[in-house]
Amino acid sequence: MNIEAIFTKAWQQQSAWLWLLLPISWLYGGIVWLRRLSYRLGWQTRYQAPVPVMVVGNITIGGSGKTPLIISLVEYLQQRGVKVAVISRGYGGNEAIMPALVNAQSIPSQVGDEPCMIAAQTGAPMAVCPNRQLAIETLLIEHPNIDLIIADDGLQHYRLARDIEWIVVDEARGFGNRQLLPVGYLREPISRLQRSTVIWHQSLAAAKSASDQPTKLTMHLQSEQMQPLIHLEGLGEIDTLPTALLESCQRVLPPKQGQRVHAISGIGYPKRFFDTLRGLGFEVIEHPFPDHYAFTWSDLLPFNEHPIVMTSKDAVKFRALISQLIEALRVEQAWVSGQATIALKEAQTVSKEIEQIAKCLGRVWVLPVQASLSASCYDVLEKQLTTLNVHFTSV
Repeated sequence: MNIEAIFTKAWQQQSAWLWLLLPISWLYGGIVWLRRLSYRLGWQTRYQAPVPVMVVGNITIGGSGKTPLIISLVEYLQQRGVKVAVISRGYGGNEAIMPALVNAQSIPSQVGDEPCMIAAQTGAPMAVCPNRQLAIETLLIEHPNIDLIIADDGLQHYRLARDIEWIVVDEARGFGNRQLLPVGYLREPISRLQRSTVIWHQSLAAAKSASDQPTKLTMHLQSEQMQPLIHLEGLGEIDTLPTALLESCQRVLPPKQGQRVHAISGIGYPKRFFDTLRGLGFEVIEHPFPDHYAFTWSDLLPFNEHPIVMTSKDAVKFRALISQLIEALRVEQAWVSGQATIALKEAQTVSKEIEQIAKCLGRVWVLPVQASLSASCYDVLEKQLTTLNVHFTSV
């Protein structure tokens, strides 16, 4: 168990030993206060982008539903005629190649898993870099007509001036012991919420019973239909693929309600994913991994008794592994003579490891979720953007 898993478990259980770290929390809080003060007094300068910037983040460690919220916001704004782009730190990517633009063909090891997920689902212009100014400048070179930039996270990136701040708070998880890191999982004090627009992430059950609070800014995650991890249409020319892979693509029956499944989760708050599967009627075998975990096939192959279900965020990493696997197989099955590349007939046998992976892929499913926002969220967003001269087209 790594240190992240140790602290996550301790925060969930509110372990008493965490209070021994209180002096570190005081020091951390002092540093946060001084950083904010230095920008507020002008001791450090902020970067003001030439277009409006909306930051969506949280004050807690771990998942709050921020990425699905951003995807829903981008799709809504696109439908309303707003030219919206996204920037991100690109956590888990290769900082040596940043700033970098992100598109549907980008891979998580280069630009991060969440940026790949956002770009693939929305098609919005996107750039990643720990230096958000460089990310924005890179975007504007390629897309000079952008109306609005949404910063995925970056709430604590005080150097970036922002016109709108939305903070997502998971109501079910709350604030734990309400202490700053490392005693608690707060990145900033709860008082930070007073200066921003707060979106309360509710459970589906809570959202259904919240009709008596029409003005509250809320969201919930709605599960969509399960999808197979691997699709024939996404594999290119199928005549060069091993038979075992093709057979895996043809196993199209998802797990049934009441069935036992292996649940794979490398997100900030895996309990939400496991609870969602249980709410759908599955018997869940939990396999939590650290947030942004770099999966390999060895993480998947031991789970050979039941169907495997994972999140969309984790699926982007495994789909990248599938692409690498297929490319390696095609290279192995071809030879070059002069300027002509001749595809050889498929080998009669595939290596044992490839066969294991192929058989495993036929049992792997992805459970997408979509963020559903209350009408009041969109009302507030439109008012905020109108103030910034970002106007919607009529629906």
